[in-house]
Amino acid sequence: MSPRWWRKPADDIVPTRDEPGAAGPLRTAIDGVPETDRTPEADRVPEMDRVPEPWVPIEVDEPGPIFEARPPIGPDCYDFPDTECDGWSTPDLTLRYASVRGARHRFHQQPRQDSARAALHQPSGTIVFAVADGVSSATLAHRGAHEVCGFAIHRMLKCLTADPNWGDWHDLAQRCAGWMAELTRRRQGEAHPAPHRIAELYATTLVAGLIWPHADGPAVELCRIGDSDAWILDHSTGRYYPLFRSGADAHGDVVSTAVTPLPHVPERVERAAHQLTPTQVLLVGTDGFGLPLGDGDGLIGDLFARQLETPPAPTWLAHVLDFSRATFDDDRTLLAVWPRSPSRPQ
Repeated sequence: MSPRWWRKPADDIVPTRDEPGAAGPLRTAIDGVPETDRTPEADRVPEMDRVPEPWVPIEVDEPGPIFEARPPIGPDCYDFPDTECDGWSTPDLTLRYASVRGARHRFHQQPRQDSARAALHQPSGTIVFAVADGVSSATLAHRGAHEVCGFAIHRMLKCLTADPNWGDWHDLAQRCAGWMAELTRRRQGEAHPAPHRIAELYATTLVAGLIWPHADGPAVELCRIGDSDAWILDHSTGRYYPLFRSGADAHGDVVSTAVTPLPHVPERVERAAHQLTPTQVLLVGTDGFGLPLGDGDGLIGDLFARQLETPPAPTWLAHVLDFSRATFDDDRTLLAVWPRSPSRPQ
């Protein structure tokens, strides 16, 4: 079945003269070049008064149910918006990210349990980023994801200032776990909370990393704990290449397939590295994006390959990420980074 996801922006569509109710001879300006028989000036609708077409959810294959989202209720969720997005560029890189609440959480009045953050280390031109997915069984999963992302960003910036060649991912994971323990102490009044108590409140996955400018192309280093993931989307081949290997660690050793999130820190934290070429995009996302993406050969892969060929507006990325497809109702978060080059439109 063909994907039902493309919709012409309203500004590019003007009714034709054959359209019912059209007042006078109207034109179609698909390419922006007006025809000679234009609407008389007196009958024209002023641009500022034209009502834009709403951004209805993008439907892929069989869509999910349509309903108005409900506000989140419950402990400590008053400041968690349904949707977040951001985007900016450095001389070498362009970054976009978006995080949207899934249909299940919207219906059951639960907060979005995903989070993403990014920042620039100005002295080195390095971008640092973090993406997290709170574990649904944790009481404050949304707070855990949010806090860990913020702490990871702060820690990486501090470490890069002290050492521009920093890359101690195991230490970062331990520090994040320590911050989660501190949050538990403050909330519960326990001097030394047990790991299971921390997990009951704040358990979360984490993918954190950095991208720094390099003469041969931006260099990426990242780590993960849990089942969030990262890919390289290569527009020269149209394929998605996972940066982490399922069932094996960075040294090629077979590991358990069980997902163990923070505050647990494994003996060897999974790590990955890659150097971006001009045709490649770094993608980091939670499983709300990764599961429908699969290996990238389906409709979702095609949708995002088209939409991410060049950096979209942050709000448009959030709109595309909020696609509607039956059975996929989890929160979705996606962070994308493009190299800036003369050969690629920005």
